[in-house]
Amino acid sequence: MSDTHAQSVAFVRTTEIPPAPPPTMETGAIKWIRENLFSSVLNTVLTVLALYFVIRGVIAVGPWMLNGVWNTGSLRECREVLDGTNAACWSVLTERWNQLLFGFKYPPEFYWRPTVAFVLLLVAAAPVLFNALPRKMLILTAIYPFLAYWLIWGGTIITPIFAALGFVAAYFAFTNGERMYGFFLGLVAGVGAALITWFIGGIIADAMPGSMLEAVPSRDMGGFMLNMILGTVCVSLSIPLGIVLALGRQSNMPIIKGICVVFIEFVRGVPLITLLFVANVVLAYFFPPGTNLDLILRVIIMITMFSAAYIAEVIRGGLAALPKGQYEAADSLGLDYAQSMRLIILPQALKISIPGIVNVAVGLFKDTTLVSVISMFDLVGMIRGPILSSTDWTGIYWEVFIFAIVLFFVVCYGISQYSQWLERQLATDHR
Repeated sequence: MSDTHAQSVAFVRTTEIPPAPPPTMETGAIKWIRENLFSSVLNTVLTVLALYFVIRGVIAVGPWMLNGVWNTGSLRECREVLDGTNAACWSVLTERWNQLLFGFKYPPEFYWRPTVAFVLLLVAAAPVLFNALPRKMLILTAIYPFLAYWLIWGGTIITPIFAALGFVAAYFAFTNGERMYGFFLGLVAGVGAALITWFIGGIIADAMPGSMLEAVPSRDMGGFMLNMILGTVCVSLSIPLGIVLALGRQSNMPIIKGICVVFIEFVRGVPLITLLFVANVVLAYFFPPGTNLDLILRVIIMITMFSAAYIAEVIRGGLAALPKGQYEAADSLGLDYAQSMRLIILPQALKISIPGIVNVAVGLFKDTTLVSVISMFDLVGMIRGPILSSTDWTGIYWEVFIFAIVLFFVVCYGISQYSQWLERQLATDHR
């Protein structure tokens, strides 16, 4: 009886059964390939065709690149070494790398100066791009533009010091003027204070040279260094200018709105290459007689104006995308115009505008190669001018242009990937 009763009692497990691993087809690389490459008949056909063309391209180009020569002094020597073999002549890169990166006039003994400036650029940009870093690093970000100018161009250190003091004076003049007169009049006061401080600094720099680095004139700048200078400076200046233009276009003050509308529509209707010719030839006539405004500065002004007009329209689209309730919420909190824009409206509008701003920034960086048409020897200008016209490398094309493509791709791809990461970090409304 007891045995029969014992057999009728249900078995109760005292330990948990370990979870079974998912099927192989539902995990890892196999799942990704099945879902992204072979999810349907059409995708399978496209994947096979793409693999076919990629393999054919690698078979055709791979040996040409891998069997190239790196240690000859001219194209003639390179062809002698290759002896009829179809392969690349990478020797032009090992022979002219310094000209491709720094131009053919920048003194070789000073290559360390733009190199240090580039490394410091990565350090100074880090706290702006990544919020996880300490906010104290923003001090280095604020100092960097003036330090980089002194490193690359040289001269007395007093000039960048007073330029920095000019921005400090502009900040205090803007904040006080904004409190008393409003946003745009405060902005005018800030610009005036900066100009006065820089003028005083110029007088002091002429009277007391101070610490010196040997000066390098702007006409000696060239190579990819020039593209980086123009791209970094113009993007950094065009974003705040674009914000001001976008806010001015939405202003209730007719004069300010009219000026912003005319500026944006005029600049957007003119090709950049035309503005570069204006910077090279015409812009000097708008300054007092005897004023020798640097060509790089003139080009920076024109490229910044050009990109700021496009960024202004991108940001205006972000402002228009915000619901009216956001503006009403700012008014209900008792915030004035500057506070509501700084704390509520602009953070949301700029988040919406990230893809458009990045698109303009990438296009602007690539458009810096247009300066070669006004006899500025950037990377493309160096290739088209001193390198291809030299007797040693006449007839070489693919190798130097592939080098230029790689450099621009790395920078533009990095900007694109950062923007996508930033969008994911700011996508708080979908979490």
